[in-house]
Amino acid sequence: MTDDPLTPVLGSSAPAGVLSWPARLPVEPALHAARKAGWETPVLDLSGVTDKAGLMAACATALRLPDYFGANWDALADCLGDLAWWPALSGRLLLVQNWQEYAAASPADWRVLQEIFADAAAQWRETDTPLAVVMVLAESP
Repeated sequence: MTDDPLTPVLGSSAPAGVLSWPARLPVEPALHAARKAGWETPVLDLSGVTDKAGLMAACATALRLPDYFGANWDALADCLGDLAWWPALSGRLLLVQNWQEYAAASPADWRVLQEIFADAAAQWRETDTPLAVVMVLAESP
């Protein structure tokens, strides 16, 4: 796991943020290491998601967002900006996989989602419980 982008984050030698995960590397060992280090590790699987409503539903389920989540961009940004509803010992790692179909079907919304993830990760970067968003890249054809 020495060439994965997560090891330096878990070891506190690199800041958390939005990271790309190479398709050639298995992700399970990294998730296991994160869990062992006390990080929360939900997986946001966007398989079959092609619109904003589907994305919001997937986020609500994967992240176990609070009941007051309004299923819109502002609500998602608010929930990721105030993580009192999501306790964590060491940090939070959101693994996003199978996102390519959504990005292709809704490119403008995909850019908004990327901005929300980047802003939230930046906000939590210098805290005791950072937020890392790991984007699993697709295998090349």
